Amino acid sequence: MCGIAGFVGGGLEDRQVLDRMCSAITHRGPDGYGTHIDGTVHLGHRRLAVVDIVGGVQPMWNETHSVCVVFNGEIFNHRDLRTELISRGHRFASDHSDTEVLVHGWEEWGEAMPLRLNGQFAFAIHDIAAKKLFLARDRFGEKPLFYCHQPRLFAFASEIPGLLAHPSVPRELDSLALQKYFAHCYFPAPHTPYKAIRKLPAGCSMTLNEATGELSLQRYFRFDVEPDPGLTDERALAEELRGLVDRSVKARLEADVPVGILLSGGIDSSIVLQCARAYATDVKTFCIGFSEASFDESSYARLMAQHAGSQHFEKLCDLELARNGLPELLRRIGEPIGDPSILPTHLVCEFARQQVTVALGGDGGDELFAGYDPFDALRASKLYRALVPGPIHPAIEALAGLLPISDRNMSLDFKIRRWLRGMRHDASLWNPVWMGALALDEIESLFRTQIDKEVLYSEVLTTWEACRSRDLIDRTLSYFTNFYLPDEILVKTDRASMQPSLELRAPFLDNHVAAFAARLPHRFKIRGKSRKYLLKQAFRTSLPGDILHRKKKGFGIPLSTWLRKMDRVTSAPSG
Repeated sequence: MCGIAGFVGGGLEDRQVLDRMCSAITHRGPDGYGTHIDGTVHLGHRRLAVVDIVGGVQPMWNETHSVCVVFNGEIFNHRDLRTELISRGHRFASDHSDTEVLVHGWEEWGEAMPLRLNGQFAFAIHDIAAKKLFLARDRFGEKPLFYCHQPRLFAFASEIPGLLAHPSVPRELDSLALQKYFAHCYFPAPHTPYKAIRKLPAGCSMTLNEATGELSLQRYFRFDVEPDPGLTDERALAEELRGLVDRSVKARLEADVPVGILLSGGIDSSIVLQCARAYATDVKTFCIGFSEASFDESSYARLMAQHAGSQHFEKLCDLELARNGLPELLRRIGEPIGDPSILPTHLVCEFARQQVTVALGGDGGDELFAGYDPFDALRASKLYRALVPGPIHPAIEALAGLLPISDRNMSLDFKIRRWLRGMRHDASLWNPVWMGALALDEIESLFRTQIDKEVLYSEVLTTWEACRSRDLIDRTLSYFTNFYLPDEILVKTDRASMQPSLELRAPFLDNHVAAFAARLPHRFKIRGKSRKYLLKQAFRTSLPGDILHRKKKGFGIPLSTWLRKMDRVTSAPSG
């Protein structure tokens, strides 16, 4: 994995500006630094060397030195693309660099190239002859790309601090974006904390005309939930799914550096480990544990590691470790992230980086195959809205407010309060209200202004309506895959992993696995009280029963307990 930055336009000290931008993202690529400067076009690349250590240096060019690329990510079907491009007459200089398929792919397919890529990526291609800069981001947004477009400046970077290192990028905060942050605990694309800085949405590309400064944005991919009613053979479907996941894991094990697996003890990372064992004999697994029992999953991770025979490593996350590491992490990530699990995610990545450069994880399994708790609440929610008159709801919420508060992870009182908060709204807003931190009235109180609900949740409503299926479960799947996954989960995992320079790969987000999930009827995802039904069936003979049948547990931290302990320490009398 790497970091990229650049700009078109500028002043007298352009090279120094580019150096500062790339210096701000050195953690994404500590192994090398390369630049391309051509007139007003400035491209920079920080490299984390993973594939083709010698031949993968960037910026990388085509044969005639007319097309240049800086690239963050991995293309997992690069060998197939290389074979196809060679058959069409392209000449490759590197031995097996995945980066080189991008310059030749641009020559062959132009702006349609991203559709042919199976991987995680953000890149910028400079076509010198066409005087064009083309940038793209992968289908689900595993790799980030921020940009600023002003009358005489276009700038981009892998992270916001890289953009802020450019002196001409405005720093004015965006009040609407901040309101959306408090609604979701993250910034929905294209918003960022800054008015002038935008996030390229997942599955999108953009083209800058150097001569005119005109910027055009295109969407090349959207995850569409379109169940195929003809899919009925459960055994055949389970076998197909198992084969797809297995091939995805195999492709993501390819590297010229050590590879490990982040093992949570949940079903998704356990499946990744089980598949990896067929292709690697010395698999290393890494886990973070907690002393608070309701948050700790380390015993399940240990069980799975023993079952698969991996070399397993554990680290305890306690209050002292959190207090020492959290301030520096939050200072460096460039934007607020309201998910407390960024801390243990960062700690396990930092822990793994001591031994490996690449790690595989289970991201995407819950979103594609209906693994989250809100799926269980949909039926009850429909019934509640049909039977309970609106004027009675506030009284029910008031009664729920009398429940004693528990510090346990996903406690019953928390679920009841959060569920009832969602019942104030139509079904299109249940999920964001259940998943968010503050209710609409609380955000209005915080900002001391009246807020239009449809403006506050506009991205969610657009995602909801864009789903071609009218089914409530399918629309909820669309919310999690098109909104929550790219703007929350993958933002958290990218920043948490890249701070310690660890490349994190997500086998469940493979093109073929995702396409399978898109056409799979939801009766194969939710069956009675069982979520991720077909995924479990596909691997039921490979996983321990305690892993296969355990309840879903989010990767959280005992934040309230820690805060009270800190308060007691700071308020205790001295001497």
